[in-house]
Amino acid sequence: MSVKSIFRFLVTALIFLAAIFLAWSLWQHYMVSPWTRDGRVRAEVVNIAPDVAGQVVDLPVRDNQLVHKGDLLMQIDPSRYQLALQQAEAAVTARKAELDVRRAEVEARRADLNMRRAQARRRADVDALVVSRENREDAGSQVAGAEAQYQVAIAQRDSAKLNLDRTKVYAPVDGYITNLSVRRGDYASAGAAKIAIIDSHSFWVYGYFEETKLPYVAVGDKAKIQLINGATLRGHVDSISRGIYDRDNPQSRELLADVNPTFNWVRLAQRIPVRIQIDEVPKDVLLAAGLTCTVTLEPGSRKEAK
Repeated sequence: MSVKSIFRFLVTALIFLAAIFLAWSLWQHYMVSPWTRDGRVRAEVVNIAPDVAGQVVDLPVRDNQLVHKGDLLMQIDPSRYQLALQQAEAAVTARKAELDVRRAEVEARRADLNMRRAQARRRADVDALVVSRENREDAGSQVAGAEAQYQVAIAQRDSAKLNLDRTKVYAPVDGYITNLSVRRGDYASAGAAKIAIIDSHSFWVYGYFEETKLPYVAVGDKAKIQLINGATLRGHVDSISRGIYDRDNPQSRELLADVNPTFNWVRLAQRIPVRIQIDEVPKDVLLAAGLTCTVTLEPGSRKEAK
């Protein structure tokens, strides 16, 4: 065999071995390394609902606007609530006047009782003393009733004042108005959500890892997050989900397991949600709930970070 033939054989063997090594490395990376292309950027969505019902008379925000905690989002027509507050304040005044009258009566009857006691000591008139004491006790009961009605009126006034204050709806968090559909003139029902805010401080990533890769996933491991637009974020594993819905074993009407009698020969690995806390976001990266991304973990990085 000539030297040229031997050289060709060695080159071919090296290329073949390199191809095998490359294929093996790719296979190991795909099957064993903890990474997934099935990642989603998520965020907390705060649904804003008015506490009172009425017509929307002011809406100082627009769709996709950044708002801060405490900013006014919308104003419910306060007219009827102002009238209710005025009525409640008038009721408080009336009850207070009635209570003052009852207290004055008690003082007058107490003075009468003291006078009758003095007379009873001089004339031994026990009947007059008993009658005076009964009158004072009756007046005391009337004072207690007036006091209770006065406290009820105060509570109703405070409730009316609270309803008036609740006609103004404020942002509970910093975030972005999204999918705004309410308009001035719309009727808002109490407890019905009218505005949604994406909490700007709550973004995280859900990486859906195959169950075969869970042994290589640990809480605290560093994570590289590659958005589909090319931006790179950094984070760490915050938690691992402990359950997903079993479609093959739903619950029957009798609360018994409804086992699927069929079996597919090809069983795909289930994907378990792994929550990734975002630690670093480049300044020029725009985060939005629903963005897709690739998540790659660094096994053992949690121990190195200690």
